[in-house]
Amino acid sequence: MINPKEKLNGKKILVTGGAGFIGSHLCDHLLAYGARVICFDNLSTGSQRYVDSKKGDKDFTFILGDANKFENLEPVFADHKPDYVFHYAALVGVRRTEEDPMGVLNDIEGIKHISKLSSKHGVKKIVYASSSEVYGNQKELPFSEESSYHDTRHPYALVKATGESYFKSYSAITGIPVTSLRFFNTYGPRQASTPYGFVVGIFISQVLSDLRPTIFRDGTQTRDFTYIDDNVEAAIQALLNDKANGQALNIGTGVETSVLELANKIVAISGKELKPNLLRHINLVETQRRVADASKLKNLVGYQYQTSLVDGLKITHDWYRDNPEFILTEQNSDQYTYEDYERKVWKSKEE
Repeated sequence: MINPKEKLNGKKILVTGGAGFIGSHLCDHLLAYGARVICFDNLSTGSQRYVDSKKGDKDFTFILGDANKFENLEPVFADHKPDYVFHYAALVGVRRTEEDPMGVLNDIEGIKHISKLSSKHGVKKIVYASSSEVYGNQKELPFSEESSYHDTRHPYALVKATGESYFKSYSAITGIPVTSLRFFNTYGPRQASTPYGFVVGIFISQVLSDLRPTIFRDGTQTRDFTYIDDNVEAAIQALLNDKANGQALNIGTGVETSVLELANKIVAISGKELKPNLLRHINLVETQRRVADASKLKNLVGYQYQTSLVDGLKITHDWYRDNPEFILTEQNSDQYTYEDYERKVWKSKEE
């Protein structure tokens, strides 16, 4: 692998969405490698806390703005002349994007602005945050980068797939290399555990609140859970390695884990005795199985994941325990559990 300290020291790097979960960790790693980081975020889902934690660092600059507004983004390029760009700003979360489909479509504007300004100001390379959602509900596993898109009916997947195609054409025209990263289920400290959040944070919050982890359906649905440090280090290697230019890369572990197994691991880490709560709920959007083919990442840029699921969950659990203000205390009480359903069925039969 390439040594980031040798390549990034003193380089100016723009991170859009840099106050978000993944973006803030990326900023931390880049700063540790000696880069000068420009964090650009509208704080709609990002946190001021992650910005404030870097106050006093001469190599860190925060700029409040919306990547989808050209007038916000143009001065950033003009004033700072970044060497590299990580374009991570986006409307994220399935529930959020379903509630505001037009809002996620606006992210196409940000893609266009990043392209135009990078070309104008001599950016050397762009790394674009795509998603495993572009694979949709295809049956062939693991998901390979060579697979065609199977389901872009949902706005979030559509925008990510459009972004990949747009940047590919843009790179062919301008000569500026772009790498698209298809993130699988990234988790770790700082991840949201709100109703708009993600399953690891929600489960940990419930367990720390002595609530049973709530699982939709029977818990057999699977995901590829990737610890945040692995996500970030893979992204940095993709930036630095020319073999990744023009490529789409899965950022995942290649390990498939069921949601029920995830819940049980988190309960075991907590040391509590809590049985997962299965909810009778049909989510037509949800893919039953999802796991990355991680071979391309390893073969092209030499990176493979370093953190096991158990180790990553332990770190994340302890972070939530030590930062109780991030714990979600609400419970999905408006859903029938399988147990409730069975009781209801048997009661109706008796009556």
